[in-house]
Amino acid sequence: MFSAAVMDRVVSPRYEGPLVSFTHHGVAGSPGDGPYLELWLDIEGGTIRQAAYRTYSCPAAVACGSMVAQLATGRSVEAMGRLTEADIDLLLGGLPAGKEHCPRLAIAALGKALCSAAGPCAAAEPEAPR
Repeated sequence: MFSAAVMDRVVSPRYEGPLVSFTHHGVAGSPGDGPYLELWLDIEGGTIRQAAYRTYSCPAAVACGSMVAQLATGRSVEAMGRLTEADIDLLLGGLPAGKEHCPRLAIAALGKALCSAAGPCAAAEPEAPR
């Protein structure tokens, strides 16, 4: 069962992408081939001015992408670098068993986008759900 916070983001989508103008992009998973999440950021002077996501049609993934994009908008790159999977799960009122990969995908996509902001780095690809 999904929480009211998850269902709100599924019923009333927001921060859907892609952004028309962006400076950074991160992808976790394989679009068109299983679970994935893409995140676009428009960063200026260390602040994320806009963020948007795209993911596959899983309610938990939609909610996680939406939450990360909302949190990122207007915040510093440094602050978003501290966001964790547990933070997303908590803010969404908890995700059901079997959906642990959704916040993992969101954080991995965020990490890859932020890596491109800081220069090359090796963001780990999350494990595919089993």
